[in-house]
Amino acid sequence: MEFARSYDPQPFHLDPEASAETFFKDLAASGWHTAAITMRLIVESVPLANGVIGGGGPLRWPSPTRAGDVLRVHTTIEGIVPSRSRPGRGSINARCLTRNQHGELRQEFCPRLIAWKRGVAPAEA
Repeated sequence: MEFARSYDPQPFHLDPEASAETFFKDLAASGWHTAAITMRLIVESVPLANGVIGGGGPLRWPSPTRAGDVLRVHTTIEGIVPSRSRPGRGSINARCLTRNQHGELRQEFCPRLIAWKRGVAPAEA
């Protein structure tokens, strides 16, 4: 609720009674909160040189994250495309699935990430 109060103050994130009358039928975490937790988990688990730098991609929340959910992310690298104009750099197409402790899909994110070859500094690529 603290995240919602600061960044997404909608009734279905903050008010149990009001949320009961919505599409969600109960309190739901902000999708942006789920996305922020997902980003943290990706950064902690995907070992890319120079950090995880995103170039955008489709994002969807097929079901709401609820209070008490314990989230985990499974990231699949679906493709690596070397840059033609910058030989020390490339892009990675990934698929990141965020699930709760019951295996229920809470978020799907398919980012394009910028990556550098080992030993190449961002300023050199």
